[in-house]
Amino acid sequence: MSSMIKKRQSLLPGDTGKFAGILSGFILLLAVLPILTMIVMSFSGASNLDFPPSSYSLQWYKAAWHTFVSPDASDVLSLGKAMSTSLMVACLTMIFATIIAVPAAYALTRCEFRGKAVALQLMSLPLVFPMVVLGLALLLVFDSLPFQITTSRLVIAHVILALPFVVKNCTAAMLSIGSEVEEAAQMLGASPLRAIVDVVVPMMKSGILAGMLLAFIVSFNEFTVTYFLYTIDVMTVPIWMYSRTVSSLDPTVFSFAVLIVLIDFVLIWALEKLVGEGGVSF
Repeated sequence: MSSMIKKRQSLLPGDTGKFAGILSGFILLLAVLPILTMIVMSFSGASNLDFPPSSYSLQWYKAAWHTFVSPDASDVLSLGKAMSTSLMVACLTMIFATIIAVPAAYALTRCEFRGKAVALQLMSLPLVFPMVVLGLALLLVFDSLPFQITTSRLVIAHVILALPFVVKNCTAAMLSIGSEVEEAAQMLGASPLRAIVDVVVPMMKSGILAGMLLAFIVSFNEFTVTYFLYTIDVMTVPIWMYSRTVSSLDPTVFSFAVLIVLIDFVLIWALEKLVGEGGVSF
């Protein structure tokens, strides 16, 4: 009897057994293994791609820096140009997705209208829609237009992909704001629009910031849909990196990939510091 009581006491709520700990560690290892492999290969001192490397050096980081400051004449587009395009598209995606998501989140939370359930499902559609099919469909749509757009179509595509993340975070922030806040503002003389802009939107700050940073991350790292929409003169960093691996794998790609992962890590760290884990909805 005492042994059964001790066994039950050892499994208190929140405690994990040995098997659960091992399984969690194994899953975590599988998740970070590709990143660790990439980091190790970026420090390879060998001229081939054997893993693990026979020696280690900074030669590929030096080559990556040389590629950035002195691009090869054979490259159709420099890394600096691709980086500026990625940053511009990501910033525009962040801005436009937020402009659309904030009123959408308010309407989905506060308003009752016919088709609301369908609208909620449509907002999440880009999360489950096959990226290859989406990219091909957008390509057909943009090519059918009577005018040509280059960077704009990347922004439009990335807004479609990032919008569910921004809407989910803004909606989560809206759910924590009671309607009595607006009623109090209106009783003090504010118009309905003024109550939303001056009271509700500032209280949504955590959700808006989380959605904006997630939109930037999604856009900056997006490859599949962008592959169908880029042009030879307008390409993002992921597409530029892919172009370095088409004929033969350039080991400097590992160094560039480490830089991208570092940028994403800093953004996610900033996201947690700014809004906290409770304000982020994936």
